[in-house]
Amino acid sequence: MPERQVSLFGPRAHFYECPRWRHGRWWVSDMRGRVVYSFSESGERRVELEIDRPGGLGWMPDGKLLVVSMDAKTLLKIGPVGNIEARTDLSSLCGDIDGFCNDMVVDAAGNAYVGFDADFHKYGPDAELGKIILVPASGPPHVVAEGLAFPNGIMFSPDGTILIVAETLKPRLSAFAIAADGSLGPRYIWASLDPLNDERGSGGRTIGPSFWPDGCSMDAEGYAWVADAHASCLRVAPGGAVVDALFLPTSMRAFACGLGGRDGRTLLICGAMADVADRTTCKSAQLFTAQVPDLQA
Repeated sequence: MPERQVSLFGPRAHFYECPRWRHGRWWVSDMRGRVVYSFSESGERRVELEIDRPGGLGWMPDGKLLVVSMDAKTLLKIGPVGNIEARTDLSSLCGDIDGFCNDMVVDAAGNAYVGFDADFHKYGPDAELGKIILVPASGPPHVVAEGLAFPNGIMFSPDGTILIVAETLKPRLSAFAIAADGSLGPRYIWASLDPLNDERGSGGRTIGPSFWPDGCSMDAEGYAWVADAHASCLRVAPGGAVVDALFLPTSMRAFACGLGGRDGRTLLICGAMADVADRTTCKSAQLFTAQVPDLQA
């Protein structure tokens, strides 16, 4: 397995998540710092938006930014000067389950798929109470998938016909065929990730046996780069075979990753220190970049 180097990128923050490449810049949510940032390719950072606990990011066909407000369980549409133009309340679709909205992807038509996570501290790691909520470009939001074990990263297949969700607490990548109306077909397992083979990765570090799939990104060949909330970031083939791996420093865990850059070959990884009691007061998060061989779809 090839050894890949990661490089520090940009300044620290409280807790980076949901990396995206758009308009020639990297975009990330600082969930605990309550800021959406963008970065130049050289790592210069600017504030794009300040809201309470931002999560998933995406864009409408007209270029307007969508942001998940996690604890408010609301999808926000942001105007060109950073003002909130519309709010879509998703709380009623989450039911009486304690939890929060999390990651999101938006298709070319402007349909947004938002994950809802049940509080695993309250319900335990075996609870399968997570949901995927579809917020159509036109029409009311509705639940399109249920019974998920803490749905985290969400991504489309390269041709846009399949939605793939990282279920952190199983762990696995589950997939759904997308119908013409945006609804989802029955769930099937795209990749099973536990136990993983105890292969050697960069610097002789191992990639198994346990794995917590978190944020993820699909490449043009239909393989998934998946952040492991232990420390690694793995390239996973359909079925679950690990074909590439990279590692953050041992003090860091990887919580999300995204493909982009002008050449489409840069993987931006959101890392944070493992043992932090209060991420709202400690800037324990750091971004890393790595060059990978495949283009983004």
